[in-house]
Amino acid sequence: MCEAMKIAIASDHAALEMKADLRDWLIEEGHEVADLGPDNSDSVDYPDFGYKLASVVADGTVTRGIALCGSGLGISMSVNRNPQVRCALVSEPLSAALSREHNDANCLAIGARLTGLEMAKACIAAFLETSFAGGRHQRRVDKLSNPSL
Repeated sequence: MCEAMKIAIASDHAALEMKADLRDWLIEEGHEVADLGPDNSDSVDYPDFGYKLASVVADGTVTRGIALCGSGLGISMSVNRNPQVRCALVSEPLSAALSREHNDANCLAIGARLTGLEMAKACIAAFLETSFAGGRHQRRVDKLSNPSL
């Protein structure tokens, strides 16, 4: 695995079990993990947890974020409302790596009902191990936070 990072993880109720498994795995891999909830299986609104995750990524409290819900769609949409956050919804490692290399993604979203635990781990490992290439990609990434460029 890569150098230790400070990572936040959040989910909705549909991804609670995957969140717990991934949190424990990330800690075993040597990362510092902030679990932003939820902490039980009661029904919750994914935007609340997506916004919370985006906030700590945007303000630099953590280096990277992991967002989980049933499909990954809803929570990724809520995370991406923050202009400082680039959340990529992935289901396989190549997309996770390219989201870092070309798009400087600082958040990864995964659908717990669509992606198995081992594949989720492979996606996260690729996401954490891949560096942003910069160069010609930088101006494009800058436009994601500032469309007037």
